[in-house]
Amino acid sequence: MTGFSIVTILFVLLTASLVAIISRRARLPYSVGLVTAGIVLALLPNGIDLPLTRGLIFSVFLPPLIFEAALQLKWADFRRDLPLTATLAFPGVVIAAAFVAAAMHLLVGWSWIGAAFFGILIAATDPVSVIASFKEMKAEPRLSMVVESESLLNDGAAAVGFSLLVAIVSDGAVTPGAIAGALIWTAVGGVAVGLAVAGVMLVISGRTEDHLVEITLTTIAAYGSFLAAEHFHMSGVLASLAAGLLFGNADGKRGISKSGRPYVSAFWEYAAFLVNSFVFILIGGHEAHQPIHLVSGMAAVAILVVLFGRALAVYPLSALFSRTAVKVDIRCQHVLVWGGLRGALALALALALPTVVPEQHQIVVVSFAVVAFSIFVQGLTMPWLLRRFGLLGKG
Repeated sequence: MTGFSIVTILFVLLTASLVAIISRRARLPYSVGLVTAGIVLALLPNGIDLPLTRGLIFSVFLPPLIFEAALQLKWADFRRDLPLTATLAFPGVVIAAAFVAAAMHLLVGWSWIGAAFFGILIAATDPVSVIASFKEMKAEPRLSMVVESESLLNDGAAAVGFSLLVAIVSDGAVTPGAIAGALIWTAVGGVAVGLAVAGVMLVISGRTEDHLVEITLTTIAAYGSFLAAEHFHMSGVLASLAAGLLFGNADGKRGISKSGRPYVSAFWEYAAFLVNSFVFILIGGHEAHQPIHLVSGMAAVAILVVLFGRALAVYPLSALFSRTAVKVDIRCQHVLVWGGLRGALALALALALPTVVPEQHQIVVVSFAVVAFSIFVQGLTMPWLLRRFGLLGKG
């Protein structure tokens, strides 16, 4: 089955439903079950063959996942931890990316530009994988808030870094002023677009209590903010994050009505389930066809340096807040390192690599290997780690 035909979509949905039932009974992470199912389906004689592109991930899959996650965030909690999460998201990505780039250049022999591209695309934790996993495991609320918030924010840093590297490849150089301007344009611009789009939808929403209209307006806010920001080369993730936060925290008079909120929440919970199902099955399908065995040595090095780079960012930066109200104890820091999952976001950027990068094909295959390790090894051991440290929630 090739392409997104009706029959293929229905087959994927049936597979996702069965995997959800089996995963819950076996107490295994749902994302691991979906990726496994994707690999099995791809290896069948008449298996499914669905496209996985940057455009599909960014234009179709990411907006509802980011918006749904932000819709559930409480502004007071998000704002309280913002100094910590923003530090982990922006300087943290720079530290991790720089270490990974240097290590891949020195240990594997990749060109500086190829190593830099890999470092920045793999440094940011993936909102799709992180949010899906931590919600499913019902981790301790504040830990979930920090991990999910950071994963939402650090995409902005990765997007800026990636676009700057593309500019270097295209034009040959960028100035420090251009870097600062790109950061402001991408991050601040993305937030501004998200607030503007959501603000307009809220004005309309405040004039009705029809939950069907409210669901429609939130859908426009989720996709409209993301696509508008991406069109102007801003961060779509930060735009959808801002839009979701605004919608989720506006009161009944200026936002979703009290009677409509349960319907809106149920719709977006289903949307997240639907999108996660397709994302992870598609990842599994494409993992099955990657010649990872041809770059197994590079992949092993990459996995180790990515983990070390994450640790190099988390532990020192967390120490800066050890005497503040937003301090993170050492158990949570361990989880932040091991729970920094990679997934669809890294693959989307890898698939968008300029053809002039010498190691383009190797970077794509190694990225798939790191994502596979992240989902299967880190994903499978996260529940044990949370239980070991007593960081599971009561709900």
